Amino acid sequence: MGQELLKEVPKLKEWPHFSGEGEYDHMEFIRDIDMIKEYLELPDRLVTARFNRLFTRSAHRWYIKLRQEHGHQSWTWCKTQIINNSWRFKVETAF
Repeated sequence: MGQELLKEVPKLKEWPHFSGEGEYDHMEFIRDIDMIKEYLELPDRLVTARFNRLFTRSAHRWYIKLRQEHGHQSWTWCKTQIINNSWRFKVETAF
């Protein structure tokens, strides 16, 4: 990726953030990241490298644990983990 394209990558404060707390929509977060990645044709490593700052509060703690257990993974793999863990949490809190 050239320097010109890197200049087009939004600053961290312009990316969506995700706390995983309260009324949240994890699918909206995923869609937003997907759109940025697709529109700017960003490689996975540029997206996943920002997770330490994009995930906040509970989601940040979850991400750190996931990273320690599984190491660096692709955006596709991370999306699956977000969806699976959000679904599991909603089911557990419903009962």
